[in-house]
Amino acid sequence: MEERRLGPVVGLGTWNTFGGDEAGARRVVDAALEAGSRVLDSSPMYSRAESSLGAVLGGRREQVMIATKIWAGSVEEGREQYGRQLGWFGRIDVEQIHNLQSWQQHVPWLERERDEGRIGLLGVTHYSPRAFAELARALRTGRFQVVQLPLNPHERECERELLPLTAELGVSVIVMRPLGEGTLLRRSPPLDILDALGVESWVEALLRWVLSDERVGVVIPATADPDHARANARAGSPPWFDAEQRRLVERFVA
Repeated sequence: MEERRLGPVVGLGTWNTFGGDEAGARRVVDAALEAGSRVLDSSPMYSRAESSLGAVLGGRREQVMIATKIWAGSVEEGREQYGRQLGWFGRIDVEQIHNLQSWQQHVPWLERERDEGRIGLLGVTHYSPRAFAELARALRTGRFQVVQLPLNPHERECERELLPLTAELGVSVIVMRPLGEGTLLRRSPPLDILDALGVESWVEALLRWVLSDERVGVVIPATADPDHARANARAGSPPWFDAEQRRLVERFVA
């Protein structure tokens, strides 16, 4: 699998998948790591996904990059979330402020934790284009090294300002919702389109469409199925789509 600034380009999300199911989480994480994925993304917002993820890593903690989040309206609540995360993971490789919630309050104490070595990189996220202007404002402060945002052939608003801004500032990009939370999988193209794209499946085509943008560091499709985790990882190796192949994907989902 190709590696970029955050490591192998296909990671694993945990939104609506792990919950408190440690046995299921173990099967998916085992499959993802065997297939070469390393970036594992979670959040306090995702039910008990963080604790399940921490429980199944065992002695493999140093093999992965943990990207999780602070989702809190106050510094006190954020520190409580962070304390639990340190208990599960020991150190946070990428700590993100989820959906910009109280981001200006959280940045100072998170920077201190980063400076003391308990956090690697600071990031910020949002899923809604209505918040992209504020997301850009946060990035322009120079205090974040990572941003997480949605990108797929139906959600391309980040291409207008945010992706050019990340290239300008040297900010690494984590892409959420590469499959449109499953909406883009409701129909698949005929085999001649897959052949023209050089892929085995529509999922692979959609992930390659995202990763063919060199500004993207890693894509984090979520799944509760070990076979899907393996299949997703197969999309992480070049050759990437050229402009015409990307347009072919875009025309099919239009």
